Order: sequence, then structure tokens, then C-alpha cells
Amino acid sequence: MLEVYLNKLEEKEKLDGFPWIFNNEVNHFKGNIVNGEVVKVLTFEGKFICYGFINTISKIMIRILSLDENEIIDEDFFRRKIKYAIAHRENLNFKDSNCYRLIFAEADSLPGLIVDKYADYLSVQFLCLGMDKIKDMLVKLLVEETNCKGIYERGDVEVRHKEGLEIKKGFIYGNFNPRIEVLENGIKFIVDVENGQKTGYFLDQKLNRDNVKYYCKDKVVLDCFSNVGGFALNALKNGAKQVDALDISKKACDDILYNANLNNFKNINVICEDTFNYLRSDIKDKYDCIILDPPAFTKNKDSVKKAYNGYKEINLQAIKILRSGGYLLTFSCSQHMTPDLFFQMINDAIKDSKRKAQIIDFRIQSPDHPTLLNSTEQLYLKCVILRVL
Repeated sequence: MLEVYLNKLEEKEKLDGFPWIFNNEVNHFKGNIVNGEVVKVLTFEGKFICYGFINTISKIMIRILSLDENEIIDEDFFRRKIKYAIAHRENLNFKDSNCYRLIFAEADSLPGLIVDKYADYLSVQFLCLGMDKIKDMLVKLLVEETNCKGIYERGDVEVRHKEGLEIKKGFIYGNFNPRIEVLENGIKFIVDVENGQKTGYFLDQKLNRDNVKYYCKDKVVLDCFSNVGGFALNALKNGAKQVDALDISKKACDDILYNANLNNFKNINVICEDTFNYLRSDIKDKYDCIILDPPAFTKNKDSVKKAYNGYKEINLQAIKILRSGGYLLTFSCSQHMTPDLFFQMINDAIKDSKRKAQIIDFRIQSPDHPTLLNSTEQLYLKCVILRVL
């Protein structure tokens, strides 16, 4: 097995649980490098640190698998990790839902592997070379441990290029209609695992969508960046008087209407328009509750300032048009918009609006998307709920 020696004093955060080793932290090797294989990582002095997948093409050179020197990284190892991850989701006992994340990569000690469950089917991503090389074995284990009827691969993500992998998607187990009817919070949705966002749907918002029930009863609600209507339909289920679902995508608007009809929801108005333009229009005092769940305005540190201004603009306009006593549920799914920066942006928007607000709640992603304590990069989703006075 290839031995990888780190620079002096680089081991502490790895032993504390940080899941990656970057290429500038590596000092030298002993043995032949085969990218995608399991390697042994040692301190500069030669003491064991961990086992992990190596890929010298990637800036993340090693993705850590185990800190136990006695561990054997074989099929049984991956079976145990998969069973352990699934057990957590079963413990959550999501009521009235048959869709959730089964495996969340590094957070479940399975770096680069994403597995989402949609009813009887799985949608998966192999995001690092090491996981991609053992794909056939992982598919076999997933079928055995979940009894799924089919698996679709969503390898159409740019991060695979950074690992030297091709962009691809398609069926890797079974053959089925990729438009799958699922149940979330007691609401029926059609999830398109072939062309939908991420692996088909934004599962990380499951409990946040359910949480809208505290703010929408008998209210007029605006759901911005509605996608397939997740927040809008949860608001209707929980007694909203009227919901306007806003999205710039014609396909998304068609999906919102389809899902609303699937549940026999009537009091919904779908608006196919740019959110920035709509919030600036003459709609002051129309809404009791506004939901802002935009896409990530920044995916790298270089664009944070521009993203900050985008987040501030939509929040400012939403705050200005809300009825007095109305609720704003505002989100950011960018890891570069840190919680501190997100709160700063909201505070700036409140100041510029000349209004006051109460913080009602702060939330993160659903618990089927856990985060390693020493890897806050995975704590990407933030939600702040305000009552605007």
C-alpha cells in the first residue's frame, strides 16, 4: 500500500476529524501512486494518521476513510458504513415522507458518495475517483441493504471534472420511469431524478418546508424561487389563505401546477417571473409571509461580495413589502455565505428598509444531511425567520 507522508505538524486537524488532505500538505510518498486507490497516511515522522482515497489530480489529494490503523478497507468496511448511515435515517422516522438522503458523503465517512432515496428508487452521485472506481460494488451493496427497485446516477456535476472523471448520468440498476411520485410531509410530489435539481429534489429543506406551518395559517404567502412548489404546497397544506408561487422557469411553473393538482390544492397562483423584478413591483402590503429560498448566488470565495449584494437586495425588497407583523423566511444554501455573514446581510437589509424585525428562529439543513463538527464546510444551509414590525 502506498504510504503518504505529510508535512510537519499537518496532522492535528485530521486527527480531530477534518475529512480532507490537500495537495500542499503532502511532503513525500513511498511506493507507487495509483490514483483512486486506498493509501496509508503518516506524519512526517512516520506515525499513522489515517487511510484514504488518493487522487493527485485533485486539490483534495486524499479523502479520509478511517482513522483506525487496524481497519481493513474492503467490501465489508463499505457495507458497515452504509448500514450505519441508513440506521441514522431510520432513527429519524420521518413521518409522512418516503424521500430523504441516505448517505451524505464525508459526513457519513463515505467521502464523495451521495445517495438519495425517492420512494422505492435511489439517485446517486459518485463525486470522487475512489468511489467511482468501486461503483459496481457500491451498487451491489446499496441494492442489498435497501431493496431498492432501481438506481439512477446523477454524475452531471462539475466537481467530477476536478477528479478527472467524465460528466455522465443514466440508469445503473434497473430501468424505470425517472419521474417518481414521492410523499414528503404528507404531500405528493413528482420528482424527476433524470433532470431535476441536484439528485432530483432539494431534500435538505424537508423540515424547513414543514416548519412553514407555524407562519402561514390564514395568511397570504409568497414563495419565491419556488422550484417545484415545495414551500408553496406545504403552506397550502397547513392552511394558507392564498399562495403565490414565483419562479422564472416555465418548466418549474408547470411542475408547481402539476404538483398542486396532484394534491387537489386550489388557492395557488403560479407566477412565471424573475424574483428580483417581482419584488420591486407595486405589491406593498400584499403578503403576510414571504419565503426566499434562492439558488446559491456564490459557489466560490471570489464572488462572495457580489452574492452578498444579491442576497441583500431580495431581502431588502421583501422586508419593505411585507405587511406589518408579517414573517420572512430567508435562506442561503451557499457555504461561502457563512452564518455570521448571512446575519450581517440581514441586519444591513433591515437598516436600509427603515423597519424593525424580531428574530424568531434560526435553522439549518434537515438532519438527514448531517455535518461533521470539525468540517463546517458542510454546514451550508442557513435559515433565518424574522417577524417584521
